[in-house]
Amino acid sequence: MSDDPWREKLSDAEYQVLRQGATERPYTGEYWDNKDTGTYFCRACGAELFRSETKFDSRCGWPSFYQPAEGSNVTYVRDESLGMQRIEVRCGTCESHLGHVFEGEGFDTPTDLRYCINSISMRFEKSDDAGSES
Repeated sequence: MSDDPWREKLSDAEYQVLRQGATERPYTGEYWDNKDTGTYFCRACGAELFRSETKFDSRCGWPSFYQPAEGSNVTYVRDESLGMQRIEVRCGTCESHLGHVFEGEGFDTPTDLRYCINSISMRFEKSDDAGSES
């Protein structure tokens, strides 16, 4: 899609993050401390991105996951902005900016990865199963 349909579909804040690569402030997003069980989808196109079973508390102020959903719809782009070398995470379906992935930070997770994702990039659907995770 060109810019105009995205501007019509998304709020200004959603557009800034998803289409322009902005970052929401830490501890302000809707899902940074969400403990419900369910699935996270791309807010722009609805592609499945992450599952709550892989979400963990990294104390960084953004939702953190140690791996994308199986058959994931995420892609990776080298990001050398802001004088840093990072790996940007994008939706593989619509190429919207989701956040960044970091490796080797020492978290006790199966992958030693931290997908640091903007809440505003996602939509959460709670599963029918009762329960929560950390």
